[in-house]
Amino acid sequence: MNLNSIPAFTDNYIWVLSQDNGQCLIVDPGEAAPVLKAVQENQWQPVAILLTHHHHDHVGGVKELRESFPGLVVYGPEETQDKGATHIVREGDRVDVLGCEFSVIATPGHTSGHVCFFSDPYLFSGDTLFSGGCGRLFEGTPTQMYQSLKKITALPDHTIICCAHEYTLANMKFSLSILPDDPAVNDYFSEVNELRAKNQKTLPVILKNERKINLFLRTDDIDLIEKISEETNLQQPEQRFAWLRSKKDDF
Repeated sequence: MNLNSIPAFTDNYIWVLSQDNGQCLIVDPGEAAPVLKAVQENQWQPVAILLTHHHHDHVGGVKELRESFPGLVVYGPEETQDKGATHIVREGDRVDVLGCEFSVIATPGHTSGHVCFFSDPYLFSGDTLFSGGCGRLFEGTPTQMYQSLKKITALPDHTIICCAHEYTLANMKFSLSILPDDPAVNDYFSEVNELRAKNQKTLPVILKNERKINLFLRTDDIDLIEKISEETNLQQPEQRFAWLRSKKDDF
């Protein structure tokens, strides 16, 4: 299996899993044109689409892709039913594509019906988990997003996080503003800054490393708790997550 990323819009990635025989799976095609170009260049044969949520920059290309490939099956949560999904999936469902079994993980927070798809080692996390950050809470609550991230952090260390946006540098600048002396945050910021200076991608990332540098996954971390206690006394990790997300919103 080959993992490919197609840049779209200004900072989106459309992920493609392809086999040596050319068959491929497309994840969150926000626009069709770059996908169709990649399909032609690589001589791929799209067989299915996975959708994580209903936002236009994740579903905008579905209609045109289905017109170009009438046999395409489109899996997505209920909120994508009017966005081109042909098969509605829910927490605990299994999706079999390209010989892989994808587990559907409900991850509300960014939207109320957001899902992630996991087939070891790949996690297509949409806008739930980013490298160094997490999605904005447009429809869900901080508690929902906290619980969603807990589900993701329970996956194996070697899980490859395939998120949908190149937000890593901005996320790490925020992290440095919170924990400026954290060695892991500083090292990763330097690495990411160098990659972006060369216009290179920072994704995908490995979950084991993400646990070290992503403050949204470190709400039980003593350094973060001490930082938060300078401003307020929050006893529960969900409360600390909400504090952090609020700070990021205003950053």
